Amino acid sequence: ERISVATDGAQGDGDSAGATITSDGRLVAFASAANNLTSDNPVTWKRVFVRDRRTGQTTLMSTNTPPIERPVISGDGQYVALWGLLFRDTKTFLSKVSLGRTIGINCPGLSCSQPSLSADGRYIAQVATSGRPPSRQRIEVQDWHADTAEIIAEFEHVTPSRPSLSGDGRHVAYQDGRAKDVFVWDRTDGTTSGPIEGPSQEAELVQLSKDGGKVVYLSGPDTHVHDVGSGTDQLVPDVRGVAIDPTGRYLLYAPNDTDGPSLVLRDLETGTDETVSDRPASAGTDAVSAGGRDVVFQSTADDIVPGDTNGVSDVFVR
Repeated sequence: ERISVATDGAQGDGDSAGATITSDGRLVAFASAANNLTSDNPVTWKRVFVRDRRTGQTTLMSTNTPPIERPVISGDGQYVALWGLLFRDTKTFLSKVSLGRTIGINCPGLSCSQPSLSADGRYIAQVATSGRPPSRQRIEVQDWHADTAEIIAEFEHVTPSRPSLSGDGRHVAYQDGRAKDVFVWDRTDGTTSGPIEGPSQEAELVQLSKDGGKVVYLSGPDTHVHDVGSGTDQLVPDVRGVAIDPTGRYLLYAPNDTDGPSLVLRDLETGTDETVSDRPASAGTDAVSAGGRDVVFQSTADDIVPGDTNGVSDVFVR
């Protein structure tokens, strides 16, 4: 199903990408340069939209700030977070889907970026940098209902250290981008475990499952799925993991072998695979609904669905 379309079904007239999906698979948030998806005044930058697959409604979420990277939608579909430029700095913006507009800016530092949302949108994990130019950063979790924030890590560098938040807001997985280590923080007791990859490897964080039970990370050419409870790892060799479903059972990955499918969904319990796309395609975190039922991805291929004649990147759900 093509997602980057207007409410009347018209295909977008600009590139669309960077999609995330709710746990039930109903709502998809994505960024698009298309100017014909809604009736709002056209602009020259990408904006964020939400597509309701049940009603067929496409709603504009952002108008004044170009998003820098893909938006994030909460698991229940109530909120969308994005980060974009505001004058010279980056800021995190929070929008309420039912209102179709920004309701707040959450950034106590000079610049904020890389937000991750809890299932109900109450908690926001993000990176806040300081200095001009930025020279240090911290990872924090905000409870915007209570107007409080907890700092969980601080670094004297700005190498990407993006966080990934569990659905209940209790756990945060994050990486020290310079040391190439991955950690998990528990807000219940304020403790941090890790590096979860051990002392002899380098790791890059992909995503924490929304149930807080599994952490996907990359090390060398392989993908590892770390069980937070037992501390054990499941190896998925020679693939690049890109997302995990909220239950931690289904891993979306891109094979390193480019001769086969571009995206594959693996059932980590049975070890079975299902092809998501055999055409050139890519996806990011929060791209799989609960139970592996739906997967959202982007592709420039024009033969995934009938009538794709716009010649630009589109967002699809399988």
